[in-house]
Amino acid sequence: ILLIIENMFCIFTLRKRCFAGEIVLITGSANGIGRQVALKLAPLGVTLVLWDIDDEGNKETSRLAQQNGASRVFVYHCDCSNREEVYEQAEKVKKEVGDVTILINNAGILIGKKFFELTDEDFERTFKINFFAQIWTCKAFLPAMVACNRGHLVSTASGAGLLGLYRAIDYCASKSAVIGLMEGINSEMYHEGKCGIKTTIICPYFISTRLAKGFKSGKPWLFPVYDPEYAASRIVDAIKKEKFYLIMPPAVYILGFKIFVPRIFVLLFESYLKFPQSMDEAFGRK
Repeated sequence: ILLIIENMFCIFTLRKRCFAGEIVLITGSANGIGRQVALKLAPLGVTLVLWDIDDEGNKETSRLAQQNGASRVFVYHCDCSNREEVYEQAEKVKKEVGDVTILINNAGILIGKKFFELTDEDFERTFKINFFAQIWTCKAFLPAMVACNRGHLVSTASGAGLLGLYRAIDYCASKSAVIGLMEGINSEMYHEGKCGIKTTIICPYFISTRLAKGFKSGKPWLFPVYDPEYAASRIVDAIKKEKFYLIMPPAVYILGFKIFVPRIFVLLFESYLKFPQSMDEAFGRK
């Protein structure tokens, strides 16, 4: 109910933040949503800091962002699954660029194996990239935001963090942990009197990026697989409006209310959507 009220408020509100002068760090910026968010922010007067392990893709994002109007773009090679590298690159950003004011944790991985096919290393890798990386970046950049009571944490979680999905147990668990992390940080900032620090949790269904690897929705009219550019425009708009949650498409809201929706209904609905078949087709190949 609170999410519906928040969205109704955001429809009618006229207030939107100005991005001019913000230092925005985006993880996983070499392609997909990360790249498209960078391109959407480029003409808005921000300084872009791009983190990825794909150096060539990241350089291309930088080039496109400058074409779109970005005047200051800084590119860094960073493996977000490596704690020491995250902290090392964070220190370089502070010295070379300044204090990050908007942190967009976007880097992620989806392996797509069944539970008994997943190795311990698979689980560790998923959690390092999807969850622990967000802890490390927040620990690196949040103190400066707290010091001036100003900043914005944006976390790409997933609709899978609200549900349990076939062939995505490690992914669902990591994204659910991300939601808990951001909810906890938001609560702590409020009770510590740091209301100038905003949080936005992004919970989309599948988006046609490398992560999805050809996933096709069984019922696209109800659960569409969004284009990265459209998803990025929704994300930037949510940041502008300082929304706490962005859940898309709207049908995810219904299945996300676990208290009111019996689990058997969710499982039957997944069968109706042909979700298991779609996941097998996308990830079942050798």
